[in-house]
Amino acid sequence: MTTKQEQQPVVFVVSDSVGETADFVARAAVSQFNAGFVDMRLSAYVNTPEHIIEIVNEAKDVPGIIAYTIVLPELRETLVKEAEQKGVPIVDILGPMMDALTRISGRAPKMKAGLLHKLDQNYFKKVEAIEFAVKYDDGKDPRGIMRADVVIIGVSRTSKTPLCMYLAHKSIKAANVPLVPEVLPPEEIFSLPKKKIIGLTIKPELLNEIRQERLKTLGLKSGADYASLERILIELDYADGIMRKAGCPIIDVSNKAVEETASKVLEIIRHQT
Repeated sequence: MTTKQEQQPVVFVVSDSVGETADFVARAAVSQFNAGFVDMRLSAYVNTPEHIIEIVNEAKDVPGIIAYTIVLPELRETLVKEAEQKGVPIVDILGPMMDALTRISGRAPKMKAGLLHKLDQNYFKKVEAIEFAVKYDDGKDPRGIMRADVVIIGVSRTSKTPLCMYLAHKSIKAANVPLVPEVLPPEEIFSLPKKKIIGLTIKPELLNEIRQERLKTLGLKSGADYASLERILIELDYADGIMRKAGCPIIDVSNKAVEETASKVLEIIRHQT
């Protein structure tokens, strides 16, 4: 017969909203232990005391704990009371932070469930920007150039796509255009206002390393022309000429994280608007 101590521990994640916050924090903690150490059970949109009691009783019958993000006072009180009576450990993920904010601000929280995930105008703007970045990635459709908030240009492997996706999460519609000597760039980039186009460059030696690794990932030979230093120098020189013709700001992305490059792009956008 399996005793309570021998059963697999269970983390009950409970929320009166989506439950993503509690689930993320709980999984981050669990990741510090061996794989399969615990069972995770998510209960989202819990909105009645009866449901709270049911979860506590379930947790009582196994070696379980309850991690929760419940903001509705009556539900929190029920959970705390029931857990204490049944001897079930609980972890309040939102409470201590809200209490601290109340102390330093003198303001009371709204105590409304789901505010973090409210589908407001900013949410839809972000989704639209993400869809835009996907649709107009890598110069697939030049029509996006004239509709973009910013257009990123540069040679292959200068992180144009990750940068556009990062900007999209800031609700900025970003398109990107690869610069290749054998392909004429869209004429539209030369008619854009200078504040709407940004060039990316990189040190040749670093780009050589990046492209060599890319070839390895694809299972191709490292001696391909794509990754040769001679080819890279030709591409960078060509791209530099295009950027100067467009009159756009140029960012050197060598050894920079996408977040750092994005910060510079945002600074340029804000400075010139």
